[in-house]
Amino acid sequence: FCNGMQQMMKALGRRHIICNLDPANDRLPYASDEWNNQFIEGAPRPKEGDAAPQPCTTDGSPLIDVRELIRINDVMEEYHLGPNGGLLYCIDYLLENFDWLEEKLKLHADSYVVFDCPGQVELYTHHEGMKAVVEKLQKLDCRLTAVHLVDCTLCTEPHKYVSSLLVSLSAMLQLELPHVNLLSKIDLLKRHADELDFRLDFYTDVIDLTQLTSIMPTLNQKFRRFNELLCEVIEEFNMVNFLPLDIQEKKSVLKVLARIDECNGYALGIGAADYSPFQWALSHTEGPEERIGDIQEHYIDAYRQEAETEPPALAEAE
Repeated sequence: FCNGMQQMMKALGRRHIICNLDPANDRLPYASDEWNNQFIEGAPRPKEGDAAPQPCTTDGSPLIDVRELIRINDVMEEYHLGPNGGLLYCIDYLLENFDWLEEKLKLHADSYVVFDCPGQVELYTHHEGMKAVVEKLQKLDCRLTAVHLVDCTLCTEPHKYVSSLLVSLSAMLQLELPHVNLLSKIDLLKRHADELDFRLDFYTDVIDLTQLTSIMPTLNQKFRRFNELLCEVIEEFNMVNFLPLDIQEKKSVLKVLARIDECNGYALGIGAADYSPFQWALSHTEGPEERIGDIQEHYIDAYRQEAETEPPALAEAE
């Protein structure tokens, strides 16, 4: 996602920088090979006398990388911790040395910052580490928007979809930030079109989840009631919805970026060189229902029609 956003911002001519906050990420797809090789065992190293690689992206742009400060492999080896424990230690270490990150960000005060965060959900649902990082960034006058990616294939199973809704809601309540929740890898729905019980807008709008509980596999009465109560909680908060994302499709990425820009105020700020009120108005002439309908038609309905018209395979003669 961050790699795709970097490419889009470069195409827009927007000044930006990526800040990696995941100390467990061995290879960053947007970082240069020379920089990545420093963190990969057995990878080629600079020859003696050569200048040490500097953190930069594949196009030579600056990069902020928490692995300069601390690496999870070093923590696990020194303190005999597992991956999760090591990651929590790294986040606490970042908080104790937050001045390191503050100094790095001050060098790019006029840039749009994309933070690449760890994927462990406990950091955003109940652990206080990332919330504390967010609060410190806000004190630096960073206008933040959280982008939460959910794999779209979870929509094919009601229980997994409900779980993804709960995780999204928990993160929204914990971080207390404007949130953009995404159904990512939406192009994969071509392979799972027959496994969806509803149209795509049901899963993106998160409305009337009683329909979902009615199609769940036969369960004992207590478990069914448990799922009904979970759905009631989600609907009562009425905070979660999704945008579909195909990171390979330009129009899809632009729609997501526009929503993020609305949430953090960039779209209406004086520093938005690649925006104008006219552009903003044009980008909002298409309603969300039309966008979801286009995606439904392109990724799901077309595949179903193709499958229905495909002639049956002939059995091989013995």
